[in-house]
Amino acid sequence: MLPKYHIVLGFILSLVFFLIFPNIKLIEAGIIFLSSFLIDADHYIYYILNKKSINPINAINYFLIKRKKLGKMSIKKSNEFYSGFYFLHGIEILIILLIAGIFLSKYFLLIFMGFAFHLFLDLLEEIYKGIRLDKISVIYDWFKYKKLKFLE
Repeated sequence: MLPKYHIVLGFILSLVFFLIFPNIKLIEAGIIFLSSFLIDADHYIYYILNKKSINPINAINYFLIKRKKLGKMSIKKSNEFYSGFYFLHGIEILIILLIAGIFLSKYFLLIFMGFAFHLFLDLLEEIYKGIRLDKISVIYDWFKYKKLKFLE
């Protein structure tokens, strides 16, 4: 899902939480909102490590071109490619955030909520498009898809 949709939907989610639950303060709703799309920082980190460039405009263009290439392929053909290793996109990070939220600080639970919402939206998009489900488990993706061709 494109970041603009994550931003809009994350804003709506955080606004709903802010309006429905009186114990959620504005700063807490803001954390949910920000984490609902800042999880994609791992895409930028992947770009930096892979392309040895920190130019954010080039990174955005890189991912837009990659998305366009995959969109032009058949589902079968696009499933032959692995788009990259995104370490924040998996159940493992959610488990870590949940545990940290229970034992360390409620702020980790807010981040957990934003990340979980983001991953849920990504999963819905993959199901809707009928493409290979990835970004569910970082560990599973690494071992399952590292043998596929990387799309550049």
